[in-house]
Amino acid sequence: MESNQKSGDGLTGMQKEVPLRALIQRTGYQLLQENGQRRYGGPPPGWEGPPPERGSEIFVGKLPRDLFEDELVPLCEKFGKIYEVRMMMDFNGNNRGYAFVTFTTKNEAKTAMKQLNNYEIRNGRLLGVCASVDNCRLFVGGIPKSKKREEILMEMKKVTDGVLEVIVYPSAADKTKNRGFAFVEYDSHRAAAMARRKLLPGRIQLWGHAIAVDWAEPEVEVDEDTMATVKILYVRNLMLATTEETIEKEFNSIKPGAVERVKKIRDYAFVHFTQREDAISAMDAVNGKLVDGSPVEVTLAKPVDKDNYVRYTRGTGGRGGALLQGEYTYTLGQVYDPSAAYLGAPVFYAPQKNNVISLIDLWICVDSYTIFQILEDVCQKNNWGQPVYQLHSAIGLDQRQLFLYKVTIPALATQYPNVHPFTPAKLCTAVDEAKVHAAEHALQTLGLQTEGAEASSAAVAAFPGML
Repeated sequence: MESNQKSGDGLTGMQKEVPLRALIQRTGYQLLQENGQRRYGGPPPGWEGPPPERGSEIFVGKLPRDLFEDELVPLCEKFGKIYEVRMMMDFNGNNRGYAFVTFTTKNEAKTAMKQLNNYEIRNGRLLGVCASVDNCRLFVGGIPKSKKREEILMEMKKVTDGVLEVIVYPSAADKTKNRGFAFVEYDSHRAAAMARRKLLPGRIQLWGHAIAVDWAEPEVEVDEDTMATVKILYVRNLMLATTEETIEKEFNSIKPGAVERVKKIRDYAFVHFTQREDAISAMDAVNGKLVDGSPVEVTLAKPVDKDNYVRYTRGTGGRGGALLQGEYTYTLGQVYDPSAAYLGAPVFYAPQKNNVISLIDLWICVDSYTIFQILEDVCQKNNWGQPVYQLHSAIGLDQRQLFLYKVTIPALATQYPNVHPFTPAKLCTAVDEAKVHAAEHALQTLGLQTEGAEASSAAVAAFPGML
């Protein structure tokens, strides 16, 4: 059997052979190419002991395609000792626009990330650099809402290996039911990847239901200095009927007048405090407490602390507010992102067929119902499964609340993973507007007009072979 690995003098014939050869002679590191990536080091010469700790790897994106280790390594060496560089390669010998660099310590990686993000590597070419995270968590949608956490855990252990835990959130409307999805935590990235591969083709159903499977977005790591300035609490598992006034009263009961303002979105809320110490005291006092009969979870909001922050996660494809080329995305400025930061879980909920109108204001009632119904009808007629709406929320630089929905269609997610979830680039100032925009974006991506006269036939033309 032939090996896909090139090593040592496998440098012969490579682009920039001479400078690459000079690099490995200077450093003593090995350079190996295997399965679409080229590995420099890992481990470096004389290394003893286990690999560096989690958090020591960074993602370097937006690389010029003709840039290689002879340029990248000297740049990264300025910030610490390199354990390994993995550069993704194409069949033509160019890089694929990104690489992973592992340092020997987490602090070195943190310094390099700060210094290299937006670094001008060549004239007019700015790098996009962020932390790299091994994702071990999957999102599984299409679960019957009557199923309890223990049942879901047992079922996932039957069909996949390496399951550690399942995270199930109660329905916003009925706390005795789940929301129709769960997050499944595995003991390794490899186990999660194997489970995703097994579940994606659609051969496996849970309790007779088709499921949608994708990578969950892992929790963003925020440095301690940034977290030390946060004065905003994130509160989840609220009742739909709970008002902002009730929430403000609950938190002000700890210290009257401490709350600056409250913003509630469905069953979660942001509580802004004037003083950080008051926020900490309130978090400790209210976390786990019953508010209108529902036990709430309270944590500090986690800000993404850099403008044009680039986040890559192995497994998620770096999906964020705006999808860019390749494997990385940008969020828009300095934002609070509960979909990734709070409790490590996006806020998903499946639309209810008979109460879509109750989710939206009357001023857009007729038009938006038509849009939602068109998308749902298209999915039903083509046996694509119920569309799943994923709500993301952020606080902009002007402190306004911003919203964005992503839409996953189960059957298309398995057949066309490159376009899922459908993610509009626009952030909206109202939840209802964001949901309408997401439905419109999904229909437009399917090649449909939102008027929907010939929606089903047009969808089949855009995504053939699905009937």
